[in-house]
Amino acid sequence: MAVQEARQGGAERGDEGGCTCGDCPHGAREGHRRAVAEFLAKREEFASGRGLPPAVAHSASASRQWVSDELTRSAGLIAERGRAEGEAWLARLWPRTAFAVGSTTAVLLVVQALTAIGAGWTVARTAGLVAAAVTGAGLSAAAYLHRARGGVLAPVIGEDNRLSTSRAVAAGWVLFVVYAMLVLVCELAAASARGRRDALLAGLGPAHGAGVVTVVAVVCGIAVLVRRVVGLRVLGQRLQKIRAHRPRAADLLTDDGGRGSFADTQYVVVSAVALAFAVVRLARRPDRLPDLPWSLALLVLVSAATYLAAKYAEGGRPVLLSVVRVREAGDLDAPIRTGDDIEIRGAGLVPAGARTADRLSRMVVRIGAVHVHVPLVPVTGGFSNPTDSAVQVPVPVEVEPGRVEVQVVTAAGVETNRVAIEVME
Repeated sequence: MAVQEARQGGAERGDEGGCTCGDCPHGAREGHRRAVAEFLAKREEFASGRGLPPAVAHSASASRQWVSDELTRSAGLIAERGRAEGEAWLARLWPRTAFAVGSTTAVLLVVQALTAIGAGWTVARTAGLVAAAVTGAGLSAAAYLHRARGGVLAPVIGEDNRLSTSRAVAAGWVLFVVYAMLVLVCELAAASARGRRDALLAGLGPAHGAGVVTVVAVVCGIAVLVRRVVGLRVLGQRLQKIRAHRPRAADLLTDDGGRGSFADTQYVVVSAVALAFAVVRLARRPDRLPDLPWSLALLVLVSAATYLAAKYAEGGRPVLLSVVRVREAGDLDAPIRTGDDIEIRGAGLVPAGARTADRLSRMVVRIGAVHVHVPLVPVTGGFSNPTDSAVQVPVPVEVEPGRVEVQVVTAAGVETNRVAIEVME
């Protein structure tokens, strides 16, 4: 009742902060920024013990519930504004893609013109520019057709709305091979002498392009296999996935929680180095597919195998280890009764990417037949509850005395194992 009175009092005062009309006049990005700033200010205020209404200040449990509900509402606004910002960001990629393609083609033209001084203009230079224009036109058209889903990035965005490392690496190699093939096609179309045409056709033979073809086949297979592996592990509740508001470039090098990933980083770096070598070989010998050395191709294959093994090894089901009664300073040791706080100890309770308030507020603890939402307890710079290894909730009066089972449902919707406790009258 005290919490309800405090909420009504806040509604009568007209809580300030955020956009009450549902549409921020400064755009989705500014609206999201303002919502985050207001949430952080409110969290720090509550963490310092300020901002509590008098109706709940006298009760620790009531004040905790009120603070948690207020933070959950603010976090919901952040999530809504974050989704709006993500959609607006994806929509803006189409014109940026067209500008990037045009700029890249212009830079290539300037480089070709500068390197032609003294050496003269050749058919290969014209073929390179034509291939770049055709490739750029294809990318621009694809970006326009998929402008609502990220434009040219649509094929490399995973189901969790993050950039997929395996798809990005495969897309880079495929795009390069397509460009190299277009260069050879243009040169073959412009060749008039029979000997020149035979030499260009020989450049497509396995003696030159076997390394590149092998790498392309492996990285494309890795992209398909990783999608299958991740999907099966998520369905089997052996991997927890949280959807992001929008894709970011850092997704290629980090895990879902934003921490640097060795497997992803080495895969991107090794592939980028090998791809740069292939680009240089194509620039030096545009009359054939780049002859990627087998030592470099094997290095890419080892890197891909490491990345795939890491995908098999990551994740795991959240596990409950024990449940204990929370003892305040000065309290006597006693069994668990209704109204007491319990601490649920385990591992993997907060999945990567779910450390924001809107995700943490989705956690639920089942105590018997009663669903208890996990309260958010703010501290300076974050939350002390819930954490990845412990969750604290009160035992509501609706729980019948006796032996009951405790289970946690994480923010990703994954259920943990059950731990039995004895609730006394």
